[in-house]
Amino acid sequence: MNKKNTKYGLAVLLTITLISILMGFFKIFSTDFFSISKNSKKVEQPAQNCFIYNKDSNYYIAVVNISGVIQEKGSEYNQKWLLNTIRSLKNDKKNAGILLYVNSPGGTVYHADEAYLELLKYKETGKKIYAYFAEMATSGGYYIGCAADKIYANRNTITGSIGVISASSIDATDFLEKIGIKSITIHTGKNKNMLNYNEKPTEEQIQIMQSLSDEAYEQFTQIVSESRNMNIKDVQKIADGRIYSAKQAKENGLIDEIFTFDEAKKSIKSDFESDNLSFKTFRYEKSESLRSILLEGFSSIKNPASAFGQTPLLSYGKF
Repeated sequence: MNKKNTKYGLAVLLTITLISILMGFFKIFSTDFFSISKNSKKVEQPAQNCFIYNKDSNYYIAVVNISGVIQEKGSEYNQKWLLNTIRSLKNDKKNAGILLYVNSPGGTVYHADEAYLELLKYKETGKKIYAYFAEMATSGGYYIGCAADKIYANRNTITGSIGVISASSIDATDFLEKIGIKSITIHTGKNKNMLNYNEKPTEEQIQIMQSLSDEAYEQFTQIVSESRNMNIKDVQKIADGRIYSAKQAKENGLIDEIFTFDEAKKSIKSDFESDNLSFKTFRYEKSESLRSILLEGFSSIKNPASAFGQTPLLSYGKF
C-alpha cells in the first residue's frame, strides 16, 4: 500500500513539474511574441508627441512677436521668454502652428541660432511654422525666419542683409599719443588685448576675427540654402550683406509672398481648411520697475570693459 502511494505521489509530482515547465515555456514564448507584436505596432504608429490636426476642432495659430535686437535681453526682446514660449506651444495640444511676426534688425549669432534650433524642435511635432516680415527682418531676423515653412512679407519690408560682423575696433593709439595720454593694458598672450582701443590690430588678429566671421557666414548661408531650397552658390551670390526690398527678395527666392498681415492670416487659414482656426498673440513685455532700471545701470558700470569691445560678439546685423 505504501509502495502504491509512493508511486502515485511521484506520478503527481512529475505531472505537476511537467505542467509547470510547459506553462513557463508558454509564458516566455507568449511574452516574447506579444512584445515583438507590440514593438512592431509602435514602429507603424506615429510618435506619441506627433501632432494630428482635426479641422473640426478649435485650434489656434500662435503669433509670436520677435521685435528689436536679438540678444539675451533688451527693451523689446528676451531670449528666455522666446525659448520658453516656443517650448510651451510645442506641448500645447490646441496649438496648430506658429506665425513668427518679425520686426528686427538682427542680433548676435548665438541667440539667433539658439532660437532657430528651438523652432526646428517645435517642427518635429508635425506642426507648421510661418513667418511674416514687418518693417524690417534683416540678418538675424531673417535667420530665425528661415525656420518657417513659408515666409510672407509686407510690400515695404526691408530684409536680407545676409552676412556677419565679427568685431569692430577703434584704434585710438595715435590720438592718445598726440594729446599726451598713455594707456597700457597688462595681459598675457599676444592676442588677449586685440581690438582694444589702446593697441593697433595686427594682421594676425584681423585674420583671427575674419576666420570667425567666415565660419558663421558659412553656417548662415547653408541654413538659407536648406530652408529656401536653393543651391548654395546661388545663395552666396545674393548673400553679400546687402538689404533687399520685398519685391527684390521674392525675385531672389528669399520670401514666398508679398501680403498684408491680414492676407497672410487668410492664406494660413486656407492651409488648414478650417473656419474655427483662431490667432493668439504672444509678445514679450518688459517690466519697467525702478529696481530693474537700477540693476541694468549698475551692470553696465560694473563691467565697463565690454564697452571697449574686449570681448567681441559675432552678430547677424549691424545696429
